[in-house]
Amino acid sequence: MYTVPTREFERRLNLLYRVMDEKKLDAAYIVNPINITYFIGFYYLQTERPAAIIVRRNGDIYFFGPLLESDHVLNQTKFVSRVYTYRDYPGEVHPMRLFADWLKELRLDSSAIGYDTSPGYVGYWGYKGPSLAELLPGVKFVSISVDIYSMRLIKSDVEIELLRESAKWSNLAHSLLQDYTAPGIYDYEVSLRASLDASIMMKKALGSGYKPVRSEYPAYAGFRGQVGEHGAYPHSISVERPIKVGDVLVTGASADVGGYMAELERNLFVGKPSNDVIKYHELMLKLQDAALSILKPGVKASDVDKAVIRTAEELGVTEYLLHHSGHGIGLEGHEAPFLDAGDDTVLRPGMVVTVEPGIYIRGLGGFRHSDTVVIHEDHVEVITYYPRDTESLMVEI
Repeated sequence: MYTVPTREFERRLNLLYRVMDEKKLDAAYIVNPINITYFIGFYYLQTERPAAIIVRRNGDIYFFGPLLESDHVLNQTKFVSRVYTYRDYPGEVHPMRLFADWLKELRLDSSAIGYDTSPGYVGYWGYKGPSLAELLPGVKFVSISVDIYSMRLIKSDVEIELLRESAKWSNLAHSLLQDYTAPGIYDYEVSLRASLDASIMMKKALGSGYKPVRSEYPAYAGFRGQVGEHGAYPHSISVERPIKVGDVLVTGASADVGGYMAELERNLFVGKPSNDVIKYHELMLKLQDAALSILKPGVKASDVDKAVIRTAEELGVTEYLLHHSGHGIGLEGHEAPFLDAGDDTVLRPGMVVTVEPGIYIRGLGGFRHSDTVVIHEDHVEVITYYPRDTESLMVEI
């Protein structure tokens, strides 16, 4: 299974209908493109052009959006009853005014409507426009953002299986990344080659019915600029020099399966690592082990991060911690819950998180592994399985 089946979307919509019943809503107005994907399987590139779906309690679903998406939405999903389109933004008549007119046409202008992000549109890409609350004073708008995110917190068996499949191809992409890494070449050369080859293999294996949902290619592996001393920046972007002997590399790999992408990150070592490199790598592994050892249902997300902080204090590396210990993952690369000292969310079966405490040493590099973990009723399942030990992560030169 490499796509989300119809029954899964029906399950999600039924959860939404339940929220609408509880809050006495006539419809839901969904703007967040990830939420649109979640409920009806339509994924698009968000721009300044407003787009939304309207989900009625009777089961009818309408798409409001730019003309350029009209065929696209009908090709991707069977759940939309009718498409309403405008030519472009900002247009002679602002799209939000058209949205208000269409809601009047649907006789929803004196109803109760739930919204996920905004009773209008979000201010990305230079967008400016009135709120539907201004244009439709007779509508009672109610935020259901928390309700929708609560649905997404717990992954279904379908979602977990898609993430497992993603983890398999992430493993392949990372294996190629390690094979292709060598001194004297740039990180992007290695990344492009590994990502291309892994994507070709993935497409051939999964067949003609498979296509990536969230990205242009099936599999990815790369460094995000974390090469050598640049690895000390957790969110480095690029590096001006080629890879060289002695570098510590921070790597990442993933694969798009039905829009779900597991997260696999590792260190690689170009040549035999120094004693300092071995020391900090092994200390980082102890931090990750501390997090994994406490991860289970009933534990607070904050407790996981606090366990890492305590271990860092015992090991004398607290000053090198620059971020929390992990985050939820699913249709988005970062989702709640966050393994952070300030997040008291109680972990429950079906939650999927990354475990990735890191330490960052100026002038030497970054030390971080990330594994994707599924929380079950009686155990946790680490679905990424690339080797973690120093020797296995050495790049031969």
